[in-house]
Amino acid sequence: MIVIGLTGSIGMGKSTASAMLRRMGVPVHDADASVHRLTGPGGAAVARIEEAFPGATKNGAVDRAALGPKVFGDKAALKRLESILHPMVAADRNAFLKACALQGRAAAVLDVPLLFETGGDRLCDLTIAITAPLFIQAQRVLARPGMTPEKLRDIRSRQMPETEKRRRADVVIWSSLGRRPVLRALQNTLTMPVEPRNRWRSPHA
Repeated sequence: MIVIGLTGSIGMGKSTASAMLRRMGVPVHDADASVHRLTGPGGAAVARIEEAFPGATKNGAVDRAALGPKVFGDKAALKRLESILHPMVAADRNAFLKACALQGRAAAVLDVPLLFETGGDRLCDLTIAITAPLFIQAQRVLARPGMTPEKLRDIRSRQMPETEKRRRADVVIWSSLGRRPVLRALQNTLTMPVEPRNRWRSPHA
């Protein structure tokens, strides 16, 4: 089984590419969706986050409006939050990969915004970076409710520069060219000859 890492900074079009892959029948593990499950009602991370950030939960779920100010712009607090969430997301991801291998899937995708930043690319046989010019990224992101230039700068500061992300990726896809070229590029990528080098190549891994 080929493990494909899909990444892209905020506003670059990664979610659109991920949805395209799903429609093509490729199983996708969404790291952000995993975080939402872990921090949602009854989520496994809720109690630990409340312990680390008192007042950050409400009605059995993480209250993002309350948690945000506790970690925004505070690197130590953000690292504390990540130390809670990252191992749980990793366990969820590994369960997904094992299930895909047991099902005999030809490929599985790991949709991770911070794929290179967290070293997740080491689990992958192939990596894809979805990208766009920075001015287009800014237009897309600043059109979102509640987004400000300050928040965008903070997010960018925690993400790898686009030039480095493009350099490290095996495949670079420009979302600014439109949906059809992105779809064609994804289809072409899925047909590329890739030698599995990870432990998920065996259904008994």
